[in-house]
Amino acid sequence: MKIAIGCDHGGFELKQHIIEYLSGEGYQTVDFGSDGADASDYPIFAKKVTAAILSGECELGILICGTGIGMSIAANKVDGIRAAVCGETFSAQMARAHNNANILALGARVIGPSLAEVIVDKFASTTFEGGRHARRVGLYDTMND
Repeated sequence: MKIAIGCDHGGFELKQHIIEYLSGEGYQTVDFGSDGADASDYPIFAKKVTAAILSGECELGILICGTGIGMSIAANKVDGIRAAVCGETFSAQMARAHNNANILALGARVIGPSLAEVIVDKFASTTFEGGRHARRVGLYDTMND
């Protein structure tokens, strides 16, 4: 599985850790920046990661900022993207299984590297259940009608 990953300055260290971790677990990652801890604007990186998912270049995405909130808001502005901020494993599992989330947003100032690893594991290893959840996810696209 190929995972797109991006961050702003607040998420840079955790992004580097997660890339190394995912590589060790056999995942491919595509790093869309930021390339350091200098101040940067998170919507720029959210746009790059969402584009990689929508084009099919990557199957899932991870976005990291201080809280994960800004990244998730920016990503969710893009049609076809379902980003979920998760600070524990149950939410990560349900985001995939019931909501077919395709982006995991993490808060580097909220969780540490070890917790981030298990959240990422749960998100990446869970598949969408479909069924009644597919009908509900399909309704997302009608929200602006």
